[in-house]
Amino acid sequence: MTIKVQAVLWKEGNVYVIKDVYTGVTTQGKTPEEAMKNLQEALELYFEEFPEKKRSTYVF
Repeated sequence: MTIKVQAVLWKEGNVYVIKDVYTGVTTQGKTPEEAMKNLQEALELYFEEFPEKKRSTYVF
């Protein structure tokens, strides 16, 4: 799946939190890279559950 993500990333304590602006899907990781990878996986699951919300403009 190829999607373009507009997300906000911030550090909270010892982890990085990342939230997709369009869907509200939020996850975290120990590094920014891990947080982004986790967001990609979370969004893939989200779009499997809600395919009608999938937009062809999303790109990872």
